[in-house]
Amino acid sequence: MEGDFIKINEWLLPLSWIYGLGVKLRNLFFEIGILKSRSFKVPVISVGNITVGGTGKTPHVEYLIELLHKKFKVATLSRGYKRKSKGYIVATKETTVHDIGDEPYQMKQKFQDVTIAVDKNRCHGITQLTEEDPKIDVILLDDAFQHRYVKPGVNILLVDYHRLIIYDKLLPAGRLREPLSGKNRADIVIVTKCPKDLKPMEFRVITKAMNLYPYQHLYFTTIGYGKLKPLFHAEKTIHELDDLKDQHILLPTGIASPKQLLHDLSPFTSHLTPMTFSDHHLFKPKDVERINKAFSELPSPKLIVTTEKDATRLNMIQGLSDEVKSHLYVLPIEIKFLLEQENMFNENIIGYVFKNSRNSILAKVKNDYKPQDSHRSGDRPRTISFRNN
Repeated sequence: MEGDFIKINEWLLPLSWIYGLGVKLRNLFFEIGILKSRSFKVPVISVGNITVGGTGKTPHVEYLIELLHKKFKVATLSRGYKRKSKGYIVATKETTVHDIGDEPYQMKQKFQDVTIAVDKNRCHGITQLTEEDPKIDVILLDDAFQHRYVKPGVNILLVDYHRLIIYDKLLPAGRLREPLSGKNRADIVIVTKCPKDLKPMEFRVITKAMNLYPYQHLYFTTIGYGKLKPLFHAEKTIHELDDLKDQHILLPTGIASPKQLLHDLSPFTSHLTPMTFSDHHLFKPKDVERINKAFSELPSPKLIVTTEKDATRLNMIQGLSDEVKSHLYVLPIEIKFLLEQENMFNENIIGYVFKNSRNSILAKVKNDYKPQDSHRSGDRPRTISFRNN
């Protein structure tokens, strides 16, 4: 597995050792208290990674929002990567993608009733959120595993199946942002982007190789896709992936790991033309010209398909041709747990928020969420004990 996906630049290893010493020193300062981690009264769940590149943070945060927002008052806090603003901002209906960044903007479009905020200083952001709205039950931190100034109640580490951290090296030789020992801070480790047919034997091999402590819990997720939705013309037909069979597809993406998307779409069409940009790419007039030209040259029937993240930026730019706009569809991403782990994960996350929330009511949670309805007969959930804030 690792041989197919991980390339280590051996000649850069000396620089990795120097980099590693700096990261270890920083972590040591947090461990001995020279640098301070702050706890908060409100439940805080952090989702992040220790590698460069996409591990699926945003869809996993959205999964948590979907899980929690009907029972609790949820807020999310991101740094707002590549936004054109500074400081603390809470998203409103008038907020643009340039104000808060593409991923927070994407979440706000999907969850209007959830408080979406950005602040590079996570401690300041949490303080502002709780002061402005004391009724918030839980705060989800997006991409904050290495932001150690906050001590979350639940620390979730995401690991890409295609680039398992146990086979990787530190920057710049590999893609690890900190030594492998950093995984020990996680309460939950999720191996993401797994094949849908992950075999029990491979599950056991990865579980053993990850070498987690007893207090840590390992889950496996895969990527699923929803129906293709038109970006500019809501009245147009919503397509299933099976409808792509005879279509010529232009696939412009500005995400960290487009390989997975290409792999997943290839069974549905043999006419796939990728157009790859850098992660969080801000489309310029020359990019618009490329897209218009490439799509006009495709034979019919044809569609242009992009990700939800890219759609937040494509929706804001000028110059897309009418032909592109009328054929541009967005492909939603969904997270699915493997090995029948979903119920256990859900119950433990809900249980943690309920136990630590200042505003939760026991009777309401019991009435709204009944474990016996979501489990097979005789299958008892396993409770995980998380740190109190």
